Order: sequence, then structure tokens, then C-alpha cells
Amino acid sequence: MDFDRFPGGALVQQGPEDLGAGKETEAALLVAVGAPRLRQLGIMVPAFPPSAAAVEHRLYRRLALVDPDAAHSRYNALIRCLVSFERAADCALAEADRIRRFMRGLGTRAAEACHVYFTG
Repeated sequence: MDFDRFPGGALVQQGPEDLGAGKETEAALLVAVGAPRLRQLGIMVPAFPPSAAAVEHRLYRRLALVDPDAAHSRYNALIRCLVSFERAADCALAEADRIRRFMRGLGTRAAEACHVYFTG
């Protein structure tokens, strides 16, 4: 998956690497929060022991240690970034599947060889 195509892609790409290395970074905790959905999208997220709610609290506490006054807004921004990534990736996968189904259907009905061009 080309993570750079989606909002928050850098964080979501870094998170599994950090989790796998045993690092508890913002990116690692963020992907641990979104692990169930990210796994549905085909992204391998290493197991992280605590429940999602516990991970959310750990992420918030980490943000509060760095800047207590901005922790709430930073936390919300990170969650929005994760949700934006999940939605964009889901749409891209759905679109690719829709195009494949269209091309298979077109191929079964085409009377002769032809070229099909996609633009946009």
C-alpha cells in the first residue's frame, strides 16, 4: 500500500514499525488504537497487549507529558488523522475492486479486442 497517498499515511506507516521494535511512540499507540480497522484494510499491525481503551489513555498520557495544555487537541487531531486515513484507504480499496469487477464484466461482453482508457 502506498501510504503517502492517504492523509496521515506517514504516521500509520511508522506505527507498526515502532510497535514491532517495542517502541511506545505516538505513531505506535495510534495504530494500536486503530489496529482492528487497519488489519481489515490489510495493514499488518503487531499485537499490543492492552485493550483499545487502555491504549487511548496511554496515548493521551504521553501527549500530556509533552504539553499538558495541548494534549486534548493533539489527541483529537491524531484520532481524526487516523480516521481520515482509514476512510481514504477504504475508498481506494473499494474503488479498485469496483474497477476490477467492471473490467471483468466488460471482458465477458466484448465482441472483439479493444482498448479501455481510464482518466482522472
